[in-house]
Amino acid sequence: MNTHTPNADPDEVRKFDALASRWWDPNGDFKPLHLLNPVRLEYIQQRAELADSRVLDVGCGGGILSEAMAEYGATVTGIDMAEAALSVAQLHQKISGQENIRYIKSSAEELAIHESAGYDIVTCMEVIEHVPDPVSLVRACSQLTRPGGQIFFSTINRNLKAYALAIVAAEYVMELLPKGTHDYDRFIKPSELRRWGTASNLQFHNLSGLKYSPFGDKCAITANTDVNYLMHFSVPE
Repeated sequence: MNTHTPNADPDEVRKFDALASRWWDPNGDFKPLHLLNPVRLEYIQQRAELADSRVLDVGCGGGILSEAMAEYGATVTGIDMAEAALSVAQLHQKISGQENIRYIKSSAEELAIHESAGYDIVTCMEVIEHVPDPVSLVRACSQLTRPGGQIFFSTINRNLKAYALAIVAAEYVMELLPKGTHDYDRFIKPSELRRWGTASNLQFHNLSGLKYSPFGDKCAITANTDVNYLMHFSVPE
């Protein structure tokens, strides 16, 4: 789109491109994501009105959340740097018949150069722990959201429990995710994400835990933020 260096790690992009064909397999590598999606959607819907809203899904991957939000009546723009994943999203869009979604290869920072702050809702789910500069990503999400708009992040806490469950157990013991999906050093403490949001002139509203139990394949919102968590901000009017 321009000469601006995208806030993306080429190794991370290649990693998710390699997994692209498996995005929509509910029993495949992205099974936890399929199970988490209804809970993430519920969290958003409780705090923002998706119907008739203009939504930006940052790091949309194969379009699982984008399509779900479109089903609630949102007009969705999904962006990602992984071309193969975007191709899968576009193909599945044709299968599902969802016409109110557009997919673009772009980082949030690049999009912010070309588009004004017009989105009612911005979602950034399981993305911020994969980029080289998370502070820049938070800032870009803020820039793309209209005054009064809502921003939602989902990521993984940085502590020994998160390392044990999100990497050792999920990737190596139970093989719920492909090995190498996560890098512990890029995990983000809630206090850090909240501070970055405040520095980007965002108003903090909520921090909630996101619990996934592989026994029975159950997901739920919880007060425990030791591992996965969601955070809600808004742009002041």
